[in-house]
Amino acid sequence: MKRNIIQSKYILFIAVIAMGLLLDSCSKSFLERDPRGALKESDVASKDGIAQLLIGAYAALDGQQDGNAVIGGGNPWEAAPSNWIYGSVAAGDAHKGSDATDQPPISLIATGQFDASNGFFNTKWKVLFDGVVRTNVILSLLPEVTDMSEADKTAVTAQARFLRGHYYFELRKIFKKVPWVDETMIKDYKQPNNADIWPKIEADFKYAYDNLPAKQDQVGRANKWAAASYLAKTYVFQKKYADAKPLFDLITTQGSTSNGLTYALTPRFEDNFDSEKKNNSESVFAIQMTANNGTGQIANSNAGEMLNFPYNSPFGCCGFYQPTQELVNSYRTNGQGLPYLDDYNDHAVKSDMGILSTSPFTPDAGTLDPRLDWTVGRRGIPYLDWGNHPGRSWVRDQTYAGPYAPKKNVYWQYNQDKYKDPNTWAPGSAINIVLIRYSDVLLQAAETEAELGNYDAAQVYVNMVRTRAANPQTQVYKYIDDSKPMGGFSNTPAANYLVSPYPAGAFAGGGKAYALKAIYFERKLELAMEGQRYFDLVRWGTAQTELTKYFTYESKITTDLGGAKFVPVRNDYYPVPQRQIDLSFKDGALTLEQNEGY
Repeated sequence: MKRNIIQSKYILFIAVIAMGLLLDSCSKSFLERDPRGALKESDVASKDGIAQLLIGAYAALDGQQDGNAVIGGGNPWEAAPSNWIYGSVAAGDAHKGSDATDQPPISLIATGQFDASNGFFNTKWKVLFDGVVRTNVILSLLPEVTDMSEADKTAVTAQARFLRGHYYFELRKIFKKVPWVDETMIKDYKQPNNADIWPKIEADFKYAYDNLPAKQDQVGRANKWAAASYLAKTYVFQKKYADAKPLFDLITTQGSTSNGLTYALTPRFEDNFDSEKKNNSESVFAIQMTANNGTGQIANSNAGEMLNFPYNSPFGCCGFYQPTQELVNSYRTNGQGLPYLDDYNDHAVKSDMGILSTSPFTPDAGTLDPRLDWTVGRRGIPYLDWGNHPGRSWVRDQTYAGPYAPKKNVYWQYNQDKYKDPNTWAPGSAINIVLIRYSDVLLQAAETEAELGNYDAAQVYVNMVRTRAANPQTQVYKYIDDSKPMGGFSNTPAANYLVSPYPAGAFAGGGKAYALKAIYFERKLELAMEGQRYFDLVRWGTAQTELTKYFTYESKITTDLGGAKFVPVRNDYYPVPQRQIDLSFKDGALTLEQNEGY
């Protein structure tokens, strides 16, 4: 039987620790490797040693820290690889949730009032550089290995460089000014952060694309099409659309998953968030999660999402990550099944804000995109197979963070014994973190075509995504018996769902501005609560406009957004952690500099 890469990593070689790959948050800089234990580099410069070190490089995708092993190290939500804090809460997808006294550093991020002293940034920086270090150790040791063929060394190099590309892609989009440290600099890691590292990231992904196979022997390992997708996304982030287009043409016609499935949208939108259906045809690259693996901890059971379950519910904890009313309104459709691209807040979706769970409530009767009810838990609508969402009784403080609950990260009741991990005070789950979905690729391809003036081609890609949303299989249906939610679903939709593709010629007729607006909005609908929106808004140059509109609207509903603002340039990127700047002294001077505006 072939093992999943995440299963293999529980035999993680002690060499990973012995070579000092875990970072010391108290006294060491982000790349200092103070050797521990008895093993020397020569002990792991072998085929078996490299194999285990590569597993360790994949393991760093989890985003976990040292300490408190039961929950995966430290506070795992601080560097959650889903970027739910940095990409979604900061962008208006969701409120922090819970109450005002709980995890206040997130509130500062949610309202744009963060600075370089916020410890969450230091955690995120360290965790990502942990991954960089692990890949660099592999690349530095490979020339010393004598029991591997050159072909095998190339294959390992390609995986290591893919992973390094990923870690640096995350660092660049989050922090902008990032020092490039590769395998030649292990003993000289205090490098400046004033150079453009996009070309280095491109080079890693290009190497991976050229040298990785289309199919891997373990689910979870990167293949050439994952590398192509990352490379194309790297081009899109730089607005290098002419470079991105040929890659998208190849990916969308020839691409396949590492387990051999031709890239395709799953028939049902919700299959992307179901442990039973993971590693499907839409999973371009995912962090492999598991549950009940015998470790007694939830480090690899989505520990970064452990706070993000409804409060006072069967999940036990904690009431964070509550979708916003502004996001919910975005799923309103008109009589033709199309979104309101500009004035969706003028067509607000009815909520149970301020209504007790014991008082009557009827959900909104207007037309809606069914993706809403796989993204957001709202009162009166089936919450997977846990029963109709009861509203206020599952929310810690409606006045603070609104009436809604997250849904994409939640496991089903019927198979919770297999996919829920109960090893600590909040649950883990085996739902993968899909870093790139095929729908994401299609919408980037649409953006690329629109930027190049190919509006009909752009519309084809968008309509592929909308056609899946319009599939009746994607709708949420009422229970056969509300008192027995595990008894199955009826044939009656739970809401008035209506969504349609854009009519022929819509993008060409509307021109570039309209086409891009529709594409941007489709990304909001499709990828909501997946940690992407903040980075999209920044790269589009629309962050100030969109977030000011959001803060103005949403602050009239909840109390958690006091003082919220988006400061152009400054808030385009998060600050280089002050702790890392302080640790960067070399030859009597600091090697790291701060981003503009801090």
